[in-house]
Amino acid sequence: MKKQQILVVDDDKEIARLLRGYLEKAGFDVLVAHDGRTAVHSLRREKPDLLVLDLMLPDMDGYDITRLVRQEETLRPMPIIMLTARVEDSDKIVGLELGADDYVTKPFNPAEVVARVRAQLRAKSRLISSDEGLETAVFQVSGIHLDTGRRTVSVNGRAVDLTPSEFSLLQTMLENPGFVFTRSELIEHGLGQEYIGMDRTLDSHIKNLRRKIEPDPKNPSLIQTVYGVGYRLVEQP
Repeated sequence: MKKQQILVVDDDKEIARLLRGYLEKAGFDVLVAHDGRTAVHSLRREKPDLLVLDLMLPDMDGYDITRLVRQEETLRPMPIIMLTARVEDSDKIVGLELGADDYVTKPFNPAEVVARVRAQLRAKSRLISSDEGLETAVFQVSGIHLDTGRRTVSVNGRAVDLTPSEFSLLQTMLENPGFVFTRSELIEHGLGQEYIGMDRTLDSHIKNLRRKIEPDPKNPSLIQTVYGVGYRLVEQP
């Protein structure tokens, strides 16, 4: 069986070497790039299964590369995990808004990065199964139309472009309208990841979803917060 391929992009050669060692030990084929241009070349030539991407690069930053991946049709489904030394929430939220699926803050435990890589690839595998018609379904709730086979979403007839993680989260809630999901349930079923350390990432994805599908994102009527518990998608007439 062909190994899944990971592209690690970081200008810190010691970090790149460390991640490569851990990922190869976990059974992955690993490519490494230390600058943005080399990364883009590898992405277009090799089309890896997942991208681990440092935000701060000498020529292009991680935001630019994320934007490029989400704009190119052949690369768009690729999960992206951002590595960042920036601790401000605003920097992380920008990355998620552009289409990153997860982020890890430096310094980090390499074993945690491996765990998050595996989780993102599991989530991607579920989406591929849907694309191949194995789990194809159409959901229509509260003006939201989601087609798992075509990988499309519209709200009241207006097409909405979602990242893979946003799509998976929305599908999870549409499958059970009105059901109150705990944060850990949404992370496990919607993002395919372990709960530890993922709550802020979930909040950022929910914020992005609201911005894209709510009539008034500041006063959400579709995705409601159930304080002390989690979130639910409201079924409206």
